[in-house]
Amino acid sequence: MEPPDSSVQSPDLVSLELTVENVEKALQQLYYDPDMEHKNVAQKWLTQAQTSRQAWQFCWPLLSPDKLPEIQFFGASTLHTKISCHWADLPTDQHQTLRMQLLSHISHFSSGPKMVLTRLCVALASLALHTMPQGWPQAVADMVRVYQPEKAGDQVNANAHCLALLELLTVLPEEFQSYRLPQTRRAQLREALAGEWTAVCPLLRQLLQRQEGNSQVKERALRCLSSWVGLDVPLHGESEGLLQDCFAALSDPELFDTAVETIVSSISQPDCQRYTDALVNLMPLVLGLHDQLKAAARDGDMETSHGICRIAVALGETHSRTLLEQVEHWQGYLALVNMILFCTGIPGHYPVNETTSSLTLTFWYTLQDDILSFEEDKQVVYLQVYRPVYFQLVDVLLHKAHFPSEQDYTSWSSDDKEQFRIYRVDISDTLMYVYEILGAELLSNLYDRLGRLLMDTERPKAWQDTEALLFGFQAIAETIDVNYSDVIPGLIGLIPRISISNIQLADTVMYTIGSLAEWLADHPMMLGNVLPMVLQGLVKAELSVSSVSTLKRICRECRHDLAPYIHEIMTVSQVSVTIRFTNSQCMWLMQGLGFLLSALPMEEILGSLTTLLTPHIQRLDTLAHQEPSPTAKLSIIHILGMLSSLFTTLDISRQDEGSEGTTPAQARPNPVVVVLQQVFTLIQTILSKWLSDSEVVEAVCGVFERSVKTLLNDFAPMVQQLSEMLGQIYSAFPQASALDLTRQTPYKTISFMQLHAQALKRKSDLYLSDHQDVKALFYCGVLSLKFPETPTAKSACMFFMELVCHCGDIPPIGQVLQRDGKLLVHTILEIVGSQSLCCLTEHFSEVLFCLNRHCPVLLAQWLKEGLRVPGFPSAQVSMEQKDTFSQQLLREQTNKRRVKEIVKEFSLLCRGMQGTTGYSADY
Repeated sequence: MEPPDSSVQSPDLVSLELTVENVEKALQQLYYDPDMEHKNVAQKWLTQAQTSRQAWQFCWPLLSPDKLPEIQFFGASTLHTKISCHWADLPTDQHQTLRMQLLSHISHFSSGPKMVLTRLCVALASLALHTMPQGWPQAVADMVRVYQPEKAGDQVNANAHCLALLELLTVLPEEFQSYRLPQTRRAQLREALAGEWTAVCPLLRQLLQRQEGNSQVKERALRCLSSWVGLDVPLHGESEGLLQDCFAALSDPELFDTAVETIVSSISQPDCQRYTDALVNLMPLVLGLHDQLKAAARDGDMETSHGICRIAVALGETHSRTLLEQVEHWQGYLALVNMILFCTGIPGHYPVNETTSSLTLTFWYTLQDDILSFEEDKQVVYLQVYRPVYFQLVDVLLHKAHFPSEQDYTSWSSDDKEQFRIYRVDISDTLMYVYEILGAELLSNLYDRLGRLLMDTERPKAWQDTEALLFGFQAIAETIDVNYSDVIPGLIGLIPRISISNIQLADTVMYTIGSLAEWLADHPMMLGNVLPMVLQGLVKAELSVSSVSTLKRICRECRHDLAPYIHEIMTVSQVSVTIRFTNSQCMWLMQGLGFLLSALPMEEILGSLTTLLTPHIQRLDTLAHQEPSPTAKLSIIHILGMLSSLFTTLDISRQDEGSEGTTPAQARPNPVVVVLQQVFTLIQTILSKWLSDSEVVEAVCGVFERSVKTLLNDFAPMVQQLSEMLGQIYSAFPQASALDLTRQTPYKTISFMQLHAQALKRKSDLYLSDHQDVKALFYCGVLSLKFPETPTAKSACMFFMELVCHCGDIPPIGQVLQRDGKLLVHTILEIVGSQSLCCLTEHFSEVLFCLNRHCPVLLAQWLKEGLRVPGFPSAQVSMEQKDTFSQQLLREQTNKRRVKEIVKEFSLLCRGMQGTTGYSADY
C-alpha cells in the first residue's frame, strides 16, 4: 500500500463522506501515518463506518481483485460486522442475494489471501446462523455442493476449493460457539447443526482416506472435525469410522500432531459416554499404539510419546467409570491402565529428558476415586484387579521422584529445577491418593524397603534411593493420620542410621521428621532419636529452611516434652539466628521458640527471654541512637519483626489450668509484658527519629498488635503507655498527613481503634488521666471513619460506641463530645449519604443509636444544623425527606434494629436508589 499524501494525514477525517475512496484513505492513514493521534482518528472513523448503513454497499468494491489485501480484509471484516451485529437492517428479500454474493466471493478468494478468505467464511457462517433452519434449511449441504472439488477444472483449483470449503466448515461451529444467543435459539441452532453432520462426516472421511490427497487438505479435515465435535455430534456409526481414520493419520509424521489434537478433543467430550460401544471399540485402537509408544520412548522421541500418552489418558481418564463398568472388557481396560502406567514411568528425568509422565498423574486420582465410589461388593472385585497396579505405581512414582546425579542436577537451569520441584509435589499428592487404595500396607511396604536398604552394608547404595523412600513417607505423613501406624517407631529408629552426604537427602530427612511431629508429641520418648539431627541442621546454612521449619513444628507440637533439650535448642538457635538465617527464617525460628518458651514454668520464662533477646535489644539500642540510614532501617525492622514473631506464639494462658502451688496469673506479671515495658523507652526513642517512616512505625505497631492478640487481658498493664504513644503518633500527623500515613498501614489504625475500644470497655478510668489526650483520640477516630478499608472504619465505629457510653461518667470524654460531637455526626451523615460501603451502614447506625441514647438533645441539635445545609449529605434528598429521617431517628432510643432500617433507607434515598430491592437485599 502506498504511503498517503500529506492532505490525508490530517485528523480532519471525521468530516469526510462515507465513500469507498475515503475508506481507502482512512485505511492508508491507519496503516502508514506515523502520528498516533492520526491513527486513532482513522481507527475511530473506520469503526463508525462499519456500523453505518452505507457499509452494506461500500464493502463490496473493497473486495475487488485489484485492491490490496489490507483493503480487501477490511471489506470482508465489514461484511462480518454488518451480518453479525446489524442483521436486522437488511431486508428479508436481500438475504438470498447476500448469500450468493458471499458464496461467489469465497470461491474467488479460495486461492488467497488467506486472511480475506477466512473473514469471508466467518461472514457466511454468521449469515447461516441467522437463517438456519427456516431461511436456509440445508446450509451445510449447500456449501458442500457449491465447493465440491470435482467441480474445479484442475487439481490446483480443486485443492483450493477443497481448502476453502474446509475453512468454511471449520469456522461455522466456532462462530456458533462464540455467539451470544438466547437459550432456546441456541438449542434450536445446535440441533440444526447436528443434523447437518450427515453432510460433513462423509466428506471428511473421503478426504482422509484419499491415497493421493495432499497433507494440507488432510490436516484441514482433521481441524474441521475438532471444530465439529464441540457440537456433541454422535460418536457411533460413520462418526466412529471417521475417528478410526484419524488414528490411521497418526502414521503420517506431517499429520501426527493435528491427529492427536483431533482424537483427544473428540474422545474428551463428556457426551461421548453415551456411546459405550464406540468407547469400547476405541480401546484396541489406542492399545495398538503401545509399540509405537515404546519405540518413541526408547529413541527419545518426546513429541511422539507425548502425543500417544495424551490419547491414552484422554480415553482412560475421561471415561474411567464407564469403561470400568464394562466388566466383560475388563482385560482391555486393564491393558489401557498398564499402558498409562508405562507413560508414568517413561524413561528420563522430568522436565529435562521427558515431559510426558506429568500428564498421567490426575488419571491415577480419577481411577481410585471411581473405584472407591462403587458399592462395597464391587469395590472388592476392582481392588483385587487394580491394587497390584497401584503397588507398581508406587515403585514408578518413587523412581520418577529420584534426583539426578549431582553433576547433572548442577547443570540444570533454575527453571528446570523449579519445574522438577513442582513435579515432585504432584507426585506427593498422587501418593496420597494411592494410600486411599493401598492403606497401611503402603507404609509397611515403604518401611520394609527402607530397612533393607539401610541394613544392607555390603551392597553400595545411591543416596537417591534412600531420599525417594523418605519422600514417600513424608508425602503420606503430611496428609494422612499416621499416629496409629505400627511402622513409624521403626522409621524413627532408622532415620539416625541414614548417612547424610547430600543436601537434598538432608532436606528430605528434615521434612520427614517434621511431618511426624504430631506422632512425636504422642511418643515423646522418641524425640531423642531425631532432635539432635535437627539441631545439627540448624548450624548448616544450606539446611536452614528445612531445619527451621522442622524445629518450629516440633516446638509447636511437642513443647511440653522438650524441657530436657531446651538449653541446647536455645543455644543453637541463638547462634544460628544471629549469623546464618535470612529474615523469614529468623521469623519462623522465633515463632518456634515462642511455642517452646510457652511450656516452661513461669519463673523460667523471663530468664530464657532475657538470654534470648538481650543481644538483639542491645543491637536495637545502638541503632536507636544512630542517625537514620537505609541500613539502620532494615536492621530495626528486622529486630522488631523478630519480637513480633516471638510474641505471636508465646502464650502462657493455659499454664494456670490445673496448676497447684503457684502464684495466680493475675498476681504475677506476664513475661512478655515485662519485656515490653523494658524496651518501651527504647521504642519511643526509635519513634522519635523514625516517626515519619511508615515502615518503621508499622513494625513498631506490629510488635504491640501481636502482643495484644496473644496476651488479651494480660496486656492491661501496657494499655496506658501504649495509648499515650499512639496518641503522640497521631498528634504528630493530624488530619490529612495522618490519613495518608495510616492508609499505608491500615492494620495499625485497626489495632489502635480496637485497643481503645477494649480499654474503654474494660478499664475506662484510664481516660481520667491528664496524660490521655482524648481530643486527639477523638479526631483520630473521625479520620478513621473515612478510611476506604472496611475493617478500619468498622473498628472506628466500635471505638465511638464505647466512647459515647462514657460521656456522662468520664468528664474529658463528655467535654470533647460536647465540643466536637457535631463533627462526628456530620461525618457519619456525609459517609452514609455519599460514600459508605453498604456493609458498613449498620455500624454507623449503631453510633447514631448510642448518641441518641446518651445525648439525645445534642444529637437533635447536630442533626438540625447539618441537615438544613442545602445539598447535604446529598442533592438527591429533599428537605422534607431529611426532616422525616431526623424525626424517625430521634424517636428510636431502644430499637436498634429499627434505627438500622431507618439509616439504610436514608442512605438509599441519598443515592437515588430507593425501592431497589436487589440492592437492598445485598445491603
